[in-house]
Amino acid sequence: MLVAEQDSTEDEQLRDDESPRPDARFPVLSRAIFVGGVVVTAVLFTVGAWQRRWIADDGLIVLRTIRNLLAGNGPVFNADERVEANTSTAWTYLVWFFSWLTQARLEYVVLGVALVVSVLAVVFAMLGTARLWGGTSGQLLIPAGVLVYIALPPARDYATSGLESGLVICWAGLLWWLMIRWSQAAVVRVPSLLGLVFLAGLAPLVRPEATLIGVLALGMIFLAPLPQFRFGPIALRALIVFVAGIVPVGYQIWRMGYYGLPYPNTAVAKDAGGAKWGQGVTYLWDLVGPYYLWIPLLVLLIAGVVAGIARGFALPRLTVAGVRVWLRSPSAVVVMVLASGLLLTVYAVRVGGDFMHGRMLLTQLFLLLLPVAVVPIPARLRNSGWSIAVLLIALLGTAGWSLYAASTTAITTGTKIRSSGIVDERIYYVLNTGKDHPILAEDYLDYPRMRAMVNDIAANPNGGLLLNSPAFTFWYLDPPPQPIPEGGSGHTVYFLNLGMTSMNVPLDVRVIDPMGLAYPLAAHSDRLADGRIGHDKSLYPDWVVADSGMVDIHPWMPWYMDEEWVTQARTAMSCPQTQALMISTRDPMTFDRFKHNLRHAMTFAKYRIDRVPKYEIQRCGLVDPFPEPPR
Repeated sequence: MLVAEQDSTEDEQLRDDESPRPDARFPVLSRAIFVGGVVVTAVLFTVGAWQRRWIADDGLIVLRTIRNLLAGNGPVFNADERVEANTSTAWTYLVWFFSWLTQARLEYVVLGVALVVSVLAVVFAMLGTARLWGGTSGQLLIPAGVLVYIALPPARDYATSGLESGLVICWAGLLWWLMIRWSQAAVVRVPSLLGLVFLAGLAPLVRPEATLIGVLALGMIFLAPLPQFRFGPIALRALIVFVAGIVPVGYQIWRMGYYGLPYPNTAVAKDAGGAKWGQGVTYLWDLVGPYYLWIPLLVLLIAGVVAGIARGFALPRLTVAGVRVWLRSPSAVVVMVLASGLLLTVYAVRVGGDFMHGRMLLTQLFLLLLPVAVVPIPARLRNSGWSIAVLLIALLGTAGWSLYAASTTAITTGTKIRSSGIVDERIYYVLNTGKDHPILAEDYLDYPRMRAMVNDIAANPNGGLLLNSPAFTFWYLDPPPQPIPEGGSGHTVYFLNLGMTSMNVPLDVRVIDPMGLAYPLAAHSDRLADGRIGHDKSLYPDWVVADSGMVDIHPWMPWYMDEEWVTQARTAMSCPQTQALMISTRDPMTFDRFKHNLRHAMTFAKYRIDRVPKYEIQRCGLVDPFPEPPR
């Protein structure tokens, strides 16, 4: 579906004059129907999301960083280690701002902000698509694609999950609306253009993958004909680059110097550059298959093409000048969002998707539905009866599918994780906590082992390392060596579920995880070839005993751990490259440390260790304290 304005010929104008005129009251009715559709869609989405309200464990991870920000410890997960544990920088600071402004409980703040931006996303989508189809003049604009989106249970689940999903689609919806306005404006004013490029430039801070959308949008703006500027087009293009890059480039420099990485630590932990095509296809079908999502997508594709033909949309002229002119047209914006959606889908499939049902495909689906968020029904019947029939059938089919999908449960295994590793995250935690709406941190105390963790910390004021038993049924506490310093040695919790763990303990309790979202040593370990998607790193606890300095001999150390492995892990950690990595996040932040991190951020990002201490010793060329006897 390509959009380009076509000049009407004199004969067509005469035929239009002979066509029956719509009632004079039609524009008012059309506008009322569109506004009503926006309101009804927003209300339906709000009610649907509220009925499934919750905060995910990963959503609570964000709040730990915000607690540290509010406490003056900086944007870190643990006060003694500079780790960017949240993928979306913009989401972290947006929630922090409203937390600081309202002084309300963090869980309620993130719940409210997530719901608001999610609902705003569908509103922006409808406003942008209404402009795409020419507004309410002479036609009815009926909700279509937005109904498909809000009908999907995962879309409603992640509208309040505390994760950045709502912010990403809100940014995409706002960018869509403003890009359509820019493409249709008779006169583009420089201030509004710079506002648009600033918004597009925020893409990498909204979420790293969104950079693709931002780059495509900025490329269109940069190459398209520019408005008049008193200092000339070259100066304006330079200004566009500056405005688009000032925040993301500035933050990137700061990130590399402060964290010692060129991207969030989560990308290292999940090896976002790796390829798992087979798992990605499974993940894609896990969303498309159960809901028969391909049906409304195909129907709306046909409806969009029919509506585009009815409006006389066409391809650009295949010349440099023709393409440049076309770049500032609604059709180019449509191509941009569709291409973004398709390319991001391919990327999600390549990396293997995610373990949360549907979550990592919601932005892609939203992008693909933008051009048909609403569908136009022309008021004039002459010469358009067939297209109106097709559009009405598409609308009825979409509405019927939405009713079906809204009540469909795709995953029925509850707390059992299937062989694919994909779960319905909300249902999983609802069943494991016994709460219909787990929102507050204490709602997760009924998750297995959480209340015991809190009690064990309180019962051991001297500190220690909390490790789960092999059967994940209770905690072992590895104590600190004697003599105990005044006030104790502090506690460290080593557990996979970072959110519920970190939000139920004070900030002086160090919380780290075996897959490395908040623990650089684990993040830089090698990926498990057959591990569960999103959980395919698992650092042995021997490293943590050595790293935390706790007692490393039996009977104080848990029985299932090997004293030799702990000693080997301590030796492996003396590898110069590993030491440099750890120092980059733990040394006091000075100007020299900032410069060193900035220069070596790319090297740190690529660095990997073997999680088996013996093999890591061999990799680094160290002397094994327990060499194998010669055969």
